[in-house]
Amino acid sequence: MIASDFTAIKPPKPFRGGIPICFPQFGTQGNLEQHGFARNRLWAIDDNPPPLPVNPAIKAFVDLILKPSEDDLKMWPHSFEFRLRIALGAGGDLSLTSRIRNTNTDGRPFSYTFAFHTYFSVSDISEVRVEGLETMDYLDNMKGKERFTEQGDAIVFESEVDKVYLAAPSKVAIIDHDMRRTFVVTKEGLPDAVVWNPWDKKAKAMQDFGDSEYKHMLCVEPAAVEKPITLKPGEEWKGRLGLSAVPSSYCSGQLDPLKVLHG
Repeated sequence: MIASDFTAIKPPKPFRGGIPICFPQFGTQGNLEQHGFARNRLWAIDDNPPPLPVNPAIKAFVDLILKPSEDDLKMWPHSFEFRLRIALGAGGDLSLTSRIRNTNTDGRPFSYTFAFHTYFSVSDISEVRVEGLETMDYLDNMKGKERFTEQGDAIVFESEVDKVYLAAPSKVAIIDHDMRRTFVVTKEGLPDAVVWNPWDKKAKAMQDFGDSEYKHMLCVEPAAVEKPITLKPGEEWKGRLGLSAVPSSYCSGQLDPLKVLHG
């Protein structure tokens, strides 16, 4: 993960880097602040979370919980419990499991959009390719959310990219040629995948982002954007993000077949 040198942890201001949690709104798709309020709140340790299935690959984890404050309820008048488990495997694999429950007592359902706004560190964005999203339909935020179909055999970066890939596969790979490293992103319960890099013009316009930092970052974000998730009172939704880094060989300008996508 990566964070901007120009950002700081000063709630309620957002932190640019790491894995911000976008809830209950992704982007500006609603009346709330951009990406919702969850990423700007202080979470509590969850001392007694409902059990999750035992995973022997997990070596350490922490459970967090977020409940709405009075100010949050004024902005978004719904009661919820948001539980988050952050887990590490022996090889450094990272997983985030989100569980959101509707705790409204007045019988009202609620709907929300969501994303794990994951910032990846890359050597040089012009040498990076994203595989696994070929032939997928996407909404292009640079063109008024117009819908297109991905035509290339991989996503490469030559200018600003801000796309929401719809019904994306459960595995996506970020291949960093210079680092000879591949990040594998897995997802459950999240149908979409957002791909974003601000490029030079937008980077210069962001106060919490260095003018040239776009060269060394990329966001690939498991998300639920096109179709909001709706929960009735008492219902719970679960979504999961998995991250791992594996070596990737690079020879004569071509990568070996990406076995991790098919294994």
